[in-house]
Amino acid sequence: MNTLAKQLMRNTRRRVVELLKLQGTMTTEELGRKLRITSMGARGHLINLEREGLVERQPEQRGRGRPSYVYALTERGDEFFPRTYDQLADSLLDALRSLEGEAGLDRLFERRTAELEAQYRVHLDGKPLRDRVRKLAQIRTAEGYMANWERLAEDEFVLREHNCAICQVARRYRQVCSYELELFRRALPDVEVSRQQHIIPGDQVCTYLIRSKG
Repeated sequence: MNTLAKQLMRNTRRRVVELLKLQGTMTTEELGRKLRITSMGARGHLINLEREGLVERQPEQRGRGRPSYVYALTERGDEFFPRTYDQLADSLLDALRSLEGEAGLDRLFERRTAELEAQYRVHLDGKPLRDRVRKLAQIRTAEGYMANWERLAEDEFVLREHNCAICQVARRYRQVCSYELELFRRALPDVEVSRQQHIIPGDQVCTYLIRSKG
């Protein structure tokens, strides 16, 4: 497939997602008419999007007889559209700071850190350090941080986060980064965790050195 054909396919799939967002649910025939392609062609795009977890097929009764099938966006597919989470978080944190000052912010971040620690340790406790670091990278990737890990020595590892999922908030509220480091230390209580690189001051990645104590 040449470059132009690939670009056209990507544009068509993007249009499928947009139509499903606007219409809610659609059949392959309805999509085909909107896209001015055959229903078979529309089905091919839907099948690929379904494999990627962006759309799902649902039975729907339309009149008498057997139910027909319609397609709708999954939660993952819906996340492709713009959100204002950062603006909302900023507004709420500003309001909290105005009402309760820095101490109020610290209480909020402390509570959130404790909640995440409990969630993380369900998956980490009782495992060898190597497996815990690997699992921590998986958790952070699922949360949007694009994390990976590397073994440096017998009991020494590095965890890298290539994306800051809450970058706009972290730039205004530096407590976020402090509590992130604290979270890792609590989730891995028997090892040393130190931050070596930091996105917010200007590094390309956030890097954490994880090694056994002693």
